[in-house]
Amino acid sequence: MTKNEHDEGLKLARLFMVLSSISPLFVIWAIKGNSLIADSYFLAFCGFMVIIPNAFLWWRIRTARKLHEKRTIVVGTAEDHRDHLLVYLFTLLLPFYSADFSTWRDFLSVLTAIGFIVFIFWHLNLHYMNILFSLKGYRIFTLYPSLDGNPLTGKNTFVLITPRVAVNNGEQLVVYRLSDTVFLEMDE
Repeated sequence: MTKNEHDEGLKLARLFMVLSSISPLFVIWAIKGNSLIADSYFLAFCGFMVIIPNAFLWWRIRTARKLHEKRTIVVGTAEDHRDHLLVYLFTLLLPFYSADFSTWRDFLSVLTAIGFIVFIFWHLNLHYMNILFSLKGYRIFTLYPSLDGNPLTGKNTFVLITPRVAVNNGEQLVVYRLSDTVFLEMDE
């Protein structure tokens, strides 16, 4: 790893956060059903893929609060990324809703495509993309640190999940760490 690369920690947390971000797809599939797999197995699988990753996300937030895993970050500039949620909805949920599981080949191809999406979300650090945050009124901002001349700051961007509608340049925020690059600001 070169000195310009950043190794994102909390790999298990990131994986479960990615899986929780695709959990609405499994809700849709559970409602839709299929003709290939018996409902009892398919519903159990879909339920597992909804409940376990979201329970882990809730546990990670609870743990961060309990252990006071707080960081103070200074905002250089902030970009609102509501558009990421639209991209997420159109690239993930809509195409897979129409997926037909009439053969094992169809089913395996869809699972392979989901595997690719999980890999891309993991690799690009898009593990903050969760519709549940949006439903609770939270917004997503990419924060660029201030360029203060310090060689140790201003190199990595961060993602802030917050109930705020705007984040001001130069503002200091006390936030909970969900992963090395994703922070959550909560009303206490």
